[in-house]
Parts: sequence; structure tokens; C-alpha cells
Amino acid sequence: MNRKKLQKLTESLCRTAKHFNKIEVECLIKLFHTLVVEPSDRHAIIGLDRNTFRNILHVTFGMTDDMIMDRVFRAFDTDNDSCVSVIEWVEGLSIFLRGTLEEKMKYCFEVYDLNGDGYISREEMFHMLKNSLLKQPSEEDPDEGIKDLVEITLKKMDCDHDGKLSYTDFEKAVRDENLLLEAFGPCLPDIKSSMAFEMQAFRETGDM
Repeated sequence: MNRKKLQKLTESLCRTAKHFNKIEVECLIKLFHTLVVEPSDRHAIIGLDRNTFRNILHVTFGMTDDMIMDRVFRAFDTDNDSCVSVIEWVEGLSIFLRGTLEEKMKYCFEVYDLNGDGYISREEMFHMLKNSLLKQPSEEDPDEGIKDLVEITLKKMDCDHDGKLSYTDFEKAVRDENLLLEAFGPCLPDIKSSMAFEMQAFRETGDM
């Protein structure tokens, strides 16, 4: 990528990825280009495909739940072309690493709303919790425990008692109790891995 193109992209991304400064945006663009596998077809979209992206989530941010990693990929891939472009990468990381509570709530809700209908239903909660809980060998029916957990969660978060969580329910519950932000599985990086990622990604800034 030539210097001029890089500067232009950096400037436009500084406006949309508000939590990074110019140098950081530039580092993330460069990092993106080291992670991308150049497509054999030169007309193909240059971006991170699902597997490459999931690998980054797994190796860099310690995520292990396939379903959640898939959903994080979709949250980053805002135009649904099955590929995270450089713009989606930087804008996504801006929220993923440094988002405000507001931004993180919207992002987590989107991750958990599996079918994109604007609600987190009982079934969706069940699927996500089933994946994230360790099965106890002694339990006859581990699903029962998860169903109980879904009911407890609904009781705590479903303000309008309609048996599903709207964004308004989710937002109110999280504002009252921040720990509920990732109630249905870890989809944000923990402090340790995000600091490590930033140190790695932005280490060149010290040399400039």
C-alpha cells in the first residue's frame, strides 16, 4: 500500500474509529495487511476471512467458543460479505478494545441476538449458555441446569416481562449491573489480552 493511500485511509478512519489516534490507526492498517492472505484472484476482496479472523480471536484474545467467535466475526463484518475489510477491522477494534459502555452494549447485544430480530430469545440464551458452561458429569440432564439459568437471567434482565430481552431490557440491566454485559458468553477481550494486543500492535509508535 503506497504512502499516499495509507494516509488517506488513515485520515478517514480517524474520523470513524474515534478511540484511536492517527498513529494507532496506521499501525492497525499495517497489521491488517500482515494478517491478510493475499487472494489469488486479484479482483477478490482483500480482507480477513472467517477462519483467519477466528484464529486471531482465539490466539490473541483467548476466545474458545466457536459460536461466539462466529458472532464476533459477523459483528465486525458490517456489510455481510463474509470478509472483514480494513475499515471494518479498525472500526471494529475501536469498539472491541476501547469502546464506551454504550458502544459495548450495542456490540454485545448484536453478538447475542443470533437471528438478528432485535431480541435475545430464550432459545438464543439457551444455545449460548449451553456452549459456555462446563458440563458436570454427574448431572442427569445438564440442559435442566441451563434452562434454570435462562429463567434466572430473564428474571433479572427482562424488565417488561415479555419472555425475551429487547435492547432496552439489556441496556437497563447492564447499566444497573455492569457484569451482565457479557452475560451470555465472553465476546470482548479481557484487559490482559487487549493490553498485550495493543502493545504488540502499537509498539512501532515508540520507534517513530
